[in-house]
Amino acid sequence: MQLSPDQERIRATAREFARREIAPHAAHWDRDGATPRSLYDRMADVGLMGMMVDPAWGGSGADFVSYALAIEEISAADGGISNVMAANNSPVAAAIEQLGTEQQKTDYLTKLTSGAWLGCIHLTEPHTGSDASAITTRAVRDGDEYVINGQKAFITAGSTADLAMIIAVTDPDAGKRGISAFITPTDNPGYRVISKENKLGHRTNDTCQVAFDDLRIPATDLLGEEGRGLGIALGNLSLGRIAVAAQATGGARAALAAAHAYARDRVTFGKPIIEHQAIAFDLADMATQVEAARQLYLHAAQMRDLGLECAREASMAKLFASEMAERVASKAIQIHGGYGFLNDYPVEKIYRDVRVYQIYEGTSEVQKIMISRNLDTSEG
Repeated sequence: MQLSPDQERIRATAREFARREIAPHAAHWDRDGATPRSLYDRMADVGLMGMMVDPAWGGSGADFVSYALAIEEISAADGGISNVMAANNSPVAAAIEQLGTEQQKTDYLTKLTSGAWLGCIHLTEPHTGSDASAITTRAVRDGDEYVINGQKAFITAGSTADLAMIIAVTDPDAGKRGISAFITPTDNPGYRVISKENKLGHRTNDTCQVAFDDLRIPATDLLGEEGRGLGIALGNLSLGRIAVAAQATGGARAALAAAHAYARDRVTFGKPIIEHQAIAFDLADMATQVEAARQLYLHAAQMRDLGLECAREASMAKLFASEMAERVASKAIQIHGGYGFLNDYPVEKIYRDVRVYQIYEGTSEVQKIMISRNLDTSEG
């Protein structure tokens, strides 16, 4: 795919930011299990926290291809940080711009795009995963307020975010049409972080279980109309899956770069191991897989920008890229030999970070279901 000058510029900006502000510190932040809050302020300063939002609300007004390219660049430096960026951009900021009232945009959207606030999405619950319609968190109307009770799980930035987008049941008899979306600051009484999870990867962000204990939200903070919550949460699912494909591509690209550099420096039997055909062929295969994943996600992103249905292409991109990333990261460890198993080298962290891409935003199995339901073998 040929990128436009604007897309090239945005990618270069994100790449330089990642190189300067994230990559030198990512291993340290991973060990500490936290990232300085000021990083996201600086990301906002270069337009990364409200990329597709209209400039009238402080956004960059970029297209989706540019956003996906930026996600790849940030993920190449650190997967966990790219996930916070992704949640803030879409679904939270995107949903508020699309469906929010003028007051909600003034009160919340401008804070998200400026970096003053971070957003998080509360959809998954301890007993649900791919079946989002099975949520049980309840929101009951009480005069000019809604009272929310329930529990959410696997919430990215659940303890550090300032604004929560909460998906809850308002009409238990209406099935999927009885689910609504709300937005509220996380310092609202009744918002309680139960625990921060200890994770294999993405340690640079906090992943939390959160409880709502009689959480009172003004009725004016209903996002869109009652009954549209599941559509709001899942309506941009293709966007999320393309973004995960971009994240996976970024992680795999970083693993490839580390393996390539090591193969040029490591000498065995009198020559750099890159000159051994087995290693050279492995690197060639890795590079081909990374590029194939990039083209898949860019194709899906371009379809979205053109207003075309891209659910199948998004699932294909996510399925291939997420599984490719684990293969490439594993091969990068193999090329490093015993050193690849140590956290002195970056490939160990990359391997941990990329594993989750096969799980969130729909598991690999869910992607295969989506693709199989939309097969058209007459195309191409």
